[in-house]
Amino acid sequence: MSDFRRVAVVAKADSTEAGRAGIELGEWLTRRGVEVLLDEHLLETAGLPPERRFVKDTPCDLIVVLGGDGTLLSVARTFGDRTPILGVNLGNLGFLTELNRAELYPALVRALAGKYEIESRALLAVELDRSDGPPTAYRAMNDAVVAKTALSRIIELSLRVDGELVSRFRADGLIVSTPTGSTAYNLSAGGPILQPRLPVMVLTPICPHSLSLRPIVVPDSSRVEITLETQREEVYLTIDGQEGTTIGYGETASMTRGEQSVRLLRLSGRTYFDGLRGKLHWGE
Repeated sequence: MSDFRRVAVVAKADSTEAGRAGIELGEWLTRRGVEVLLDEHLLETAGLPPERRFVKDTPCDLIVVLGGDGTLLSVARTFGDRTPILGVNLGNLGFLTELNRAELYPALVRALAGKYEIESRALLAVELDRSDGPPTAYRAMNDAVVAKTALSRIIELSLRVDGELVSRFRADGLIVSTPTGSTAYNLSAGGPILQPRLPVMVLTPICPHSLSLRPIVVPDSSRVEITLETQREEVYLTIDGQEGTTIGYGETASMTRGEQSVRLLRLSGRTYFDGLRGKLHWGE
């Protein structure tokens, strides 16, 4: 019997292609005796009853995400510690998604036959200590970023690791990235690429005023604290580039490895370095 008897399908909400692929996938799984749950957008498109809707507390055995890395990130922060996720890339780059559209059905045949692997990816536990209220907590799969807005001037931050001052510096901001997120904003800002299984975080300044300030890799058991030392500038704490809040003068955002991990389904047989060569065009 298959390990995946109840499968949820989540599609990128503003993509017609993802919507069509999601409906088609639901029908394909149903024909194979799999109970299918659909996200709200797909459910409305398919005209199915509300009991088939996939919501946060609905138990299932697998979540198939159709879209790109952004769609997978949003699902992973909410569900990934409880349910394996299979990402299907319908976008452009797709470092996190496992399959492309053409590979989906042959790979699912293998998955339903039990021929798959599970890979764990670390999450960051992020907390913003407010000066005028309770702390705000987030989880990040890629990164947590403290950065100025487009109209703000350069800002001053202090960085501490396990309570020890690393530096007080001026920059456009600072990225705290997981190994998974090292190929995202961190890479664009000049940070290193990290193998995803490494138990570390990388701290990458964004356009620092001092050119001697370079990315730093620390154990993910560390507690990283970033305090905003600049007044009267608009600064944001952003999680995975998708959610976040403003951070005020004297407030501190802290990051450490979370207790949960995201579980990704692996079916393609490609290694991490296969993906890097293909996505970054190494050797071409």
